[in-house]
Amino acid sequence: MRACLRKPVDRTPVWFLRQAGRYMQEYRDVRKHHTLVEICKQPDIAAEVTITAAEKLGVDAAIIFADLLLPLEPMGLPFEFQAGEGPVVHHPVRTAEDVKALRTDRASELAYVARAIEKVSSHFADRLGIIGFCGAPFTLASYMIEGGGSRNYVFTKQMMYGDTASWRSLLDKLVVVLTEYCRLQVQAGADVIQIFDSWVGALSLADYRDYAFEASKRLVRAVQEMGVPVIYFGVETAGLLSHMASTGADVIGLDWRQPLDVGWREVGHTHAVQGNLDPITLFAPIEVIETRVKEILRAAAGRPGHIFNLGHGIVPNTPVENVQAVVRMVREFRLETPNA
Repeated sequence: MRACLRKPVDRTPVWFLRQAGRYMQEYRDVRKHHTLVEICKQPDIAAEVTITAAEKLGVDAAIIFADLLLPLEPMGLPFEFQAGEGPVVHHPVRTAEDVKALRTDRASELAYVARAIEKVSSHFADRLGIIGFCGAPFTLASYMIEGGGSRNYVFTKQMMYGDTASWRSLLDKLVVVLTEYCRLQVQAGADVIQIFDSWVGALSLADYRDYAFEASKRLVRAVQEMGVPVIYFGVETAGLLSHMASTGADVIGLDWRQPLDVGWREVGHTHAVQGNLDPITLFAPIEVIETRVKEILRAAAGRPGHIFNLGHGIVPNTPVENVQAVVRMVREFRLETPNA
């Protein structure tokens, strides 16, 4: 929490995107009996998965086990996860009528996520930060329009450019639902909210400014009014960082495609940053991992406001012992100071 607010800390805090996932045997054991959505909707299990991962890794924050797409269902847009396909929305939002049909009055149906947060918060008390999260308006809109993940976002950009009124209406509806969803999480005990703009790197700077920025800014500010800091994260966003920072988010997540100090200059030192180890580095020999971890920590230069993390999520088959080793490296790191 202190790092989020750029206050001095005695060491760099560390946690990982997707730290509860398929790379961990305990999670795979749970998945033998439950689908991903079943885990999300059963607070006892979601809390167990969240707690197990945070304790096994020894990190400084627990991010609640949930999925970005959960808000789609109460908006009237069911989805499912198909083997090898990822999330699939069977009736994508493609027309003005589709947008008008979306509901904004059922965010309370996501209370199962809040109940999971309550259990995690009760378990850790003040020992760990509890992170809630949601998808950003652009990213969720792109899932809704494309019907799943996409390489080129053709349908999304067609609506942006060709039916801008419907596009803006869709983002407005998402901001309403996501604000209430985040409020449920904060009231349940979330100390921080991370907003994932996973696909915003598909936009040019001009398109981000014209079609995505304002909705993200409104969501960021609405969450901050709840009294918690906001982490705003996207992938392949090197060209967008200064505008992402203009949303007012307390922390900007950086991916691994540029050095941390370069990204921080783009963001501006009035913001904290989070990142930015390449997740695939976790497959490297331990001496390579240590070199990369120390490069990032040295690039941060001891400036208040750095949270160590990956530049994206832990991938399946990552060696758990390497993830644990990174935590130890960050905990033990001390910035060298020249002799007086």
